Order: sequence, then C-alpha cells, then structure tokens
Amino acid sequence: MLEIDIQKRLRDFELEVKLDVEAGQTLMLVGDNGCGKTTLLNLVAGLENPDRGRIALDGKVLFDCSKRIIVPPEARGIGYVFQSYALFPHMSIYDNVAFGLRIRRMAAGEIKILVKEHLEAAGLWEIRAAKAANVSGGQKQRAALARALIIEPRLLLLDEPLSALDVRKQATMRRELRETIRACAVPCIIVTHDLRDVASMGDQACLLEQGKIAQHASAEDVLSWGLGADPDGER
Repeated sequence: MLEIDIQKRLRDFELEVKLDVEAGQTLMLVGDNGCGKTTLLNLVAGLENPDRGRIALDGKVLFDCSKRIIVPPEARGIGYVFQSYALFPHMSIYDNVAFGLRIRRMAAGEIKILVKEHLEAAGLWEIRAAKAANVSGGQKQRAALARALIIEPRLLLLDEPLSALDVRKQATMRRELRETIRACAVPCIIVTHDLRDVASMGDQACLLEQGKIAQHASAEDVLSWGLGADPDGER
C-alpha cells in the first residue's frame, strides 16, 4: 500500500495531500493544468521533496520530514512513465528498456533475458534496434511502460500516458494499459484529463484543485463531476 501525507509550498498555493492507494488499485488523478498533479507524482517518486509530511510504500518509509528520511529515487522501487515518455532519443528501444537494469548493475545475461521478455510482451522485439526518436507514438508509449515494468516496481506512476497519441490509437492503448497494470497488482497512480481513462482504468479517482483534494470517489462516481469527455464505454 502507498501512504501519502505531505505538504509542499508551490508558487501560487500549498500542495496538501493525504491519501492511500492499496496494492492492485489504480487511482486516477484529475484536475486543471497547474493544480499540482505532476508535482505530486514527482514528490512520490523522489524527484522533488515535500516541505513536511511522510510517504511510505509497503510499510517502508520513503520520506519522513520529522525523521529526516529521504530515500533516493533509484532506491524507491517506483516505475515512472513520464508524459513525454522521456526515452533517450539517440538510444535504441532495446537500450532504453535495459537502462534501469544496467544502472542497477544486473548481470548482462539476466538483462538480455528480461529485456527480450518485456520487448516481446510489448510487441517491440522486431524494432528493438530502432532509435527511440524514429518510432511511432504508440511504440514510444509501449517502450516507456516496458522500461518502467522491467525493474519489477512496487508502485507505478503514469503522467498522462495516452495524451501524446492520436484519438484513434488511444482506445487500443487504453485497453492494453489497463490489462498490463492489472497484471502487475501494485498500487498505481495515473494523471489524466480524460474521463475515458478514468472509466476504463480507474478504481478510484481524486479531483485536485489548487493542491488540495476537492473530491475523492470511486471511478464509477466520477461521471457526476462533469469533467472532460464522456467515457467511451470501455471498462
């Protein structure tokens, strides 16, 4: 389980969030641009630090201001898919997916086995030698997710993972992403602006306004919030 109880002063408001995400549950984080959604992911991932509070994952404290505990990002066991996917454009798809294992100094033989397994599962084995800059948006998304999953994360964070795809591809990728996340059975937070994502992938949802949780409900109840597009019926 992920436990968050943190505060951080941003330029225009105070981010103050307290919530839990159970193992195997997906929390959809929605709200206007600039309300603190991506900042919250960065705080959980350790890319930024809260001013006060505590973050714990499966009983292990990742951040505790009062006890001066700050676990570095690479030691948190978190898979993070950025909105831009953050692939290294000059590197091959294979090397991008292998990157996290190499910095953890895994044996080369084990890396080969795991990368092949994840690339085949993502349908990317045939383009493993292609530079990341030269593949499609859907292939970038799959590669970024494979890179996040290959480290066997205890938590998944996804920042608008479908926003860079055209509408025709989003429905297919939404189904694939839902199945992959459910198979992982770890806590997951997904930032989105699209209610179709919430209806298809979410178990619960939080509406963030000016750094505060304005509403927190099951994914089924989110339609009453009147945000974004109507769901497309995927579930």
